[in-house]
Amino acid sequence: MTNRSTNIDTVLASFEEHWSARILTQVNDYDVRLVKVEGTFVWHSHPDTDELFIVLHGTLDIHLREAGGESAVHLERHDVFVVPRGVEHCPESPKGASIMLLEPTGTLSTGDYADDVPGHITSSTGVRA
Repeated sequence: MTNRSTNIDTVLASFEEHWSARILTQVNDYDVRLVKVEGTFVWHSHPDTDELFIVLHGTLDIHLREAGGESAVHLERHDVFVVPRGVEHCPESPKGASIMLLEPTGTLSTGDYADDVPGHITSSTGVRA
């Protein structure tokens, strides 16, 4: 155990890259990740886990594909949304946002996405902050 705290603003100030998660800390077998986002991510799902989104700054739209068709959830500062396991989704933020994610350690950011990852996205399990 450590007696050291970690500051969200300090970690966010330590990087500029979009769609490149930083691991803020871990809780049991879960990563708490910080991500700066701008533009559109890729359509993907996480077949084995839910994904928690918390908007810290800016706005985020999460497009969803389910059996009934497509929909979108609009999130603003301090809004929280859980994408259920297996639901295909595509986060998007035209003006940029900072978000916090909670997902099991080792979860690939692009989930089950199988095509070439666009250059503006880092497909990873997070980088230690």
